[in-house]
Amino acid sequence: MTTARNELRLLPWSGPEGKPCYLNTNDRGGYMSRLADNIEAVQLGTAAELLEEASETLGKEDSSPEDLRRLAKELTGSLRDVLRVATSRGHLLTASEPQRF
Repeated sequence: MTTARNELRLLPWSGPEGKPCYLNTNDRGGYMSRLADNIEAVQLGTAAELLEEASETLGKEDSSPEDLRRLAKELTGSLRDVLRVATSRGHLLTASEPQRF
């Protein structure tokens, strides 16, 4: 049986050459699904911490250009992770919606 692309779970990590990785399973409680859930939780937690750090750093008048560059780099990576989580969860919601005729 072939699985449609929107039924695959986009995993929170990239494969070789930065290409997306997908999981094809009906077992949402399986090892790989739980691993992906845990990694997504860590990524979202990191994003929340970085957002707080960004607010603090930008509120300081003496933030150095190096601090701002480091923060921008970390925020960019975190935003990439959060976007992947949002995309994955959006696909999961679409795949689990009942078909309407």
